[in-house]
Amino acid sequence: MRRPGLLALVALAACSGDGEDNVYEFGPFDVAAQEEVTSKCVQISLHNADTIFINSVELTTGPGFHHSNWFFVPEHRFAGAEGTFNCKDRDFNIAAAAATGGVFFAQSTQSTHEVQAFPTGMAIPLPPRTKLIGQIHLLNRSDEDLVINPSLKLTPIPEAEVTKKLAGISMEFHPLSLPPRKQSRFTVDCDLEPYRDVEKNRDLDFNIYYTLAHYHQYGTRMLLEAVTPTDTASTIYTTTNSIGDALGGPLLPPFPMTGNTRLRLTCEYYNNTDAMIYYGNGDGEMCVFLAFSDSPWLWGGGVLDETPDPTSGVDQGGVMTFTRNCSMFTREAY
Repeated sequence: MRRPGLLALVALAACSGDGEDNVYEFGPFDVAAQEEVTSKCVQISLHNADTIFINSVELTTGPGFHHSNWFFVPEHRFAGAEGTFNCKDRDFNIAAAAATGGVFFAQSTQSTHEVQAFPTGMAIPLPPRTKLIGQIHLLNRSDEDLVINPSLKLTPIPEAEVTKKLAGISMEFHPLSLPPRKQSRFTVDCDLEPYRDVEKNRDLDFNIYYTLAHYHQYGTRMLLEAVTPTDTASTIYTTTNSIGDALGGPLLPPFPMTGNTRLRLTCEYYNNTDAMIYYGNGDGEMCVFLAFSDSPWLWGGGVLDETPDPTSGVDQGGVMTFTRNCSMFTREAY
């Protein structure tokens, strides 16, 4: 891996990032015609002696780079050399990464250029001696071989300019089972109230500033709602964007969670094939949501059980509808 931004990143805590070349190139990746690669991860060590504050992340990829999810973790986790590696060789998994670090960035499906930019003064704090781990998915549907040369650009700001520290909220619905030739809907309703702890500054009065949806070619809509104790729902974010579009962006104005005690995630699909479609890469589907808030706690959850139950759906007006119980976890973010 060539890392032209190394010297700048060593001094990130003391500079604004203006004019700095904090760009990390990784790869290149040779992807043969009709080839799919789901086993690879990428490591980028930042070598930061102090906490750094990242205001924006810019990922540039190209055709064949289907999607990627990025986490920050301590340097000693998933130990090994820089660059590309087989995820299983280091026992990498999303749950372990979230438990020891946090969600950093996610790429929309088949988006070749994406910017995760927060308003002025807002940033994700990255603790000293942090590295980034990206779980990548390569998929070349064409009849021509591809060579992909991706890059990741970080824009830091000085601590003195930070007005809001941001932390991730992630929700997923794993046991998908899209019935053939039919519309389907999968919903999970997560109660945050049991995790409220005002004394530990883990209250529900935070604001959500940035959101991102992730699904594949059969996805038709994603909806995230905030719900009050009296079951009044408000839309935080919804999308019907086409695959290849950036499915994330800042919320203007930010969404206040004050008065709400639940988060409800809904993913909708239309399966135009003759086969059942399950959660996974390739021709599989996904239902993943990422957001950033000013809560000092990381929030994560959803339906994490990997076992689908196609028989549990209920036909509601021609839409096969599935609901499952939510599992939630929280951790201090910084």
